[in-house]
Amino acid sequence: MIGLQSVDAQDQSSLRPNVLFIAMDDLNDWIGCMGGHPQAKTPNLDRLAKSGILFTNAHCAAPACNPSRTAIFTGMAPNVSGVYTNSQQLREVLPDAELLPKTFSRHGYHSSGSGKMLHYIIDARSWDDYFPAPSTEMPIPETLYPEQRPVSLPRGGPWQYIETDWGGLDATDEEFGGDYAVSEWVSGELAKKHDKPFFLACGIYRPHEPWFVPEKYFKPFPLDSIELPPGYKEDDLDDLPPEGKRQGPNRYFAHIQKHGEWKHAIQSYLASIYFADAMLGRVLDALDQSEYADNTIVVLWSDHGWHLGEKQHWQKYTAWRRCTRVPLIIRVPEAAPGLPQGTKPGVCDQPVNLVSLFPTLLDLCGLPATQVHDGPSLSPLLDNPQAEWPHVSISCLHHAGDYGLSAKSWRYIHYANGDEELYDIESDPFEWNNLAADPKYAKKLAELKGKGPSEFAPLRPPSIASLNSLKWTKIKEAGPPPSKPDGSPFPVFFINRTENMVKLYWIDREGQSKFYRDMAPGETARQQTRPGAVWQISSTTEKPLGYFRVDDRSAKAIVPAE
Repeated sequence: MIGLQSVDAQDQSSLRPNVLFIAMDDLNDWIGCMGGHPQAKTPNLDRLAKSGILFTNAHCAAPACNPSRTAIFTGMAPNVSGVYTNSQQLREVLPDAELLPKTFSRHGYHSSGSGKMLHYIIDARSWDDYFPAPSTEMPIPETLYPEQRPVSLPRGGPWQYIETDWGGLDATDEEFGGDYAVSEWVSGELAKKHDKPFFLACGIYRPHEPWFVPEKYFKPFPLDSIELPPGYKEDDLDDLPPEGKRQGPNRYFAHIQKHGEWKHAIQSYLASIYFADAMLGRVLDALDQSEYADNTIVVLWSDHGWHLGEKQHWQKYTAWRRCTRVPLIIRVPEAAPGLPQGTKPGVCDQPVNLVSLFPTLLDLCGLPATQVHDGPSLSPLLDNPQAEWPHVSISCLHHAGDYGLSAKSWRYIHYANGDEELYDIESDPFEWNNLAADPKYAKKLAELKGKGPSEFAPLRPPSIASLNSLKWTKIKEAGPPPSKPDGSPFPVFFINRTENMVKLYWIDREGQSKFYRDMAPGETARQQTRPGAVWQISSTTEKPLGYFRVDDRSAKAIVPAE
């Protein structure tokens, strides 16, 4: 009986479609088919959209890499899983969660991938094969960057992400490596003979920062021709509630403007998108030329959008449409178990969420559904893009209780402190006019609020062991440098690995030491601090031993035994 079941399962799996699962990092709607910026050049994204269903109202589960990708690969919304931030570790919060590729492997597929699919990890146990080697747990191949950095944007202080920089490189695509290497490996997998259906993931890192790509991708965007973001409005913060005004302006945008780099940054983002699109084209060409062209589901998504000055904001992490709305394209061949007729090219403007990708693929491939998944399958919309759709799309921010809600024509933003925003997207696609305080829209506000989540899993902070380590610098003749604190506070965990009592001192702006505490051998001390602060470790006889300079995020500071 066991043998008969095994053969039957194998026969069924051979009839199932393959899956090509493509991610692009930090890509907003600046692609031709979505019209986000008039100068965008994305011929390959556009040709894929013309062959499948383009979802123009798709949103991420969270506007940050880790919670967004965790939601996609587990099928669990952030308010259910408790994964809200980039600092959390997937396997610390969800040690037993089965990820999408593992589910496919368990049902007879060969699951392989390359490039960034999860947040700077591979999770080797979830894949049959990976490039780079899964044992490295670093999904991004070696990439060419300038020897001297920064190139274009001086670092404004320790608060600034070091990769916020851009420029063209005198290099070929092959010399650049990175996404080219990913596209080469994925194309090679498509050229192979497979004896099982495959789940093949392709993670294209651009347009993630830093925006360095070969110079040829800059040439279609002369700097003097660059247009500012269509959604930018200088006084756009005036009608926001206090929490919205706090979320909006950040130091990056002001710093970029100060150095006259706004248009250069836009140029570099457009160039990075154009490069990413070219790498996508290599993969799509490989699929078209393979024996799998007519029996492969293609799914393309971006993990979240990106601000380039809209709402006076740079980067991500907001609940506005600029940051939650993402490209999503799905193409299904004929004879897929869950959609025998396949997809016909079309556009869908219903509100959908990336958390639905897991259950949708199970549905399309004829695999059993699981109760773990929080999103509805998109199959009804793939069958008919104008089908009735009672759902809204929720995007959770990094604080439990903060979220954005997308309906077909409306958007609602709720902050945990009670502040609210409401936008009519049909007449106000850039969310310039907050209607939340207008009595005329009280009914609509209440209706949308009633569709939002009512329960939020608590945020589980990352373990100390999982944090980055600050550099330990021994003190010789010259003492430690003065602190230059600049940025928001966060904890650093000092760990005394010596066999002796030591003393912890803060070095102030004038270079003077101020005692904070004694630390026993083996002790771990939590200390609130800021980027740019310098902390000195001394012996009980007041002999300076070494110091740490705090970077831009929470970390551990290990006092070595030697």
